[in-house]
Amino acid sequence: MSNPATLRRSKPSAARPGAYPAAPAPSLRGYEARVTALAERIRGTDDVSAIIGMLNQALTETRRLRGPEDALARAQRKVAAAERDIEQMRNELEHVKAMLHQDPLTGTLNRRGIDDAFRQEASRCDRHGGRLCVAIIDLDDFKALNDTLGHQAGDRALVHVARLVTHTLRPTDRVGRFGGEEFLLLLPDTALGETLNVMERIKRELAERPLQEDGASVAIGFSGGVAQRLEREPLDAVIARADSALYQAKRAGKNRTLLAR
Repeated sequence: MSNPATLRRSKPSAARPGAYPAAPAPSLRGYEARVTALAERIRGTDDVSAIIGMLNQALTETRRLRGPEDALARAQRKVAAAERDIEQMRNELEHVKAMLHQDPLTGTLNRRGIDDAFRQEASRCDRHGGRLCVAIIDLDDFKALNDTLGHQAGDRALVHVARLVTHTLRPTDRVGRFGGEEFLLLLPDTALGETLNVMERIKRELAERPLQEDGASVAIGFSGGVAQRLEREPLDAVIARADSALYQAKRAGKNRTLLAR
């Protein structure tokens, strides 16, 4: 007769009450299929933002493979290397995206960057009922500066103005180069009347910190036009009103800022 103790030892051990079965190991085959599909989508688009989103998805898929199982140890080394490659690509693309929105000379926004920043601010205003003003600054007598001191000095003047304007404004304000010697300012949560104080602060900064060129101080002035965005008003329409006010400021003798009505 069999020993009861032996029979008990030969039975499979019962699971502890309330215990859950171990989670299955992630499927490498499924991972490869998903990442391959993402790679095909990446090759099929030139939208930098979409590519960054897909790289983030690939990074998430890759990190899901991490685990303590010995069976995945070799795969995890490949996963770690893939993570580093994906993160490097994402960082490089973020840099490329920033460069696509940046004026190479002044470091301020270019027209594409201005358009994107305006859409963001306008959307926020439409949701929450905030105010948004657009100001255009046009440097006075810039052609004379170029003709007298040279185009390189003109470039240095633009960089000088861009730095002082950026330093003077709030972190929430945005600055972009809008034309040859024009800058566009996005001033959220600012009433139309308050923009005159903003422009006066910029004038004071330029007066107190003139451009230094070959040991001489070069005074830089500007004319400005400002418009407050109307409800649901697109950027081109706001710019047209601000530009009209700027034109009137130039005709009135320059070195002044006028508000659009």
